[in-house]
Amino acid sequence: MEDKFYTIDQIAELLGMHHKTIRKFIHEGKLRASKVGKQWRITGHDLSTFAEKNNDNADENIDKELSIDFTTANQEAEKKSERIHVSAAVDIKEIEKDDFIRISNTLIAVANCKDEEMGKSSVHIKYDEKDKRTKVILWGSVSFIENMLSTISMLIEK
Repeated sequence: MEDKFYTIDQIAELLGMHHKTIRKFIHEGKLRASKVGKQWRITGHDLSTFAEKNNDNADENIDKELSIDFTTANQEAEKKSERIHVSAAVDIKEIEKDDFIRISNTLIAVANCKDEEMGKSSVHIKYDEKDKRTKVILWGSVSFIENMLSTISMLIEK
């Protein structure tokens, strides 16, 4: 299976952070990356690992009012959870603030009510009011991601 490699700029865009913040994470050892020539490359696996380890840490530059992070963990369920974890990034364009609030509240409710067998998972939601754009980053088991993606799909259909 081929692993996708991301540049620092792609990761910054995906996470809604400045590229210097991503470089800082790499230099501090928080985000694993490999040098290819003069450029840094991050694997999808390393991005997932970073999301798992840092799901409680928000970037200082993110507007807290419009950024929501949610994590679930249950020790017993974690032992029983799947061996496979998946990360997914969803970019929703042309979305009003009221719709962002509705979607984020629903996603957190769904994540909070999920089956304990799904184990640890996280949801990060950010809204850019200027561009009317929402980014959702999900991490968890295959069934958790599948459930969340179908919920997002249902919520954005009009």
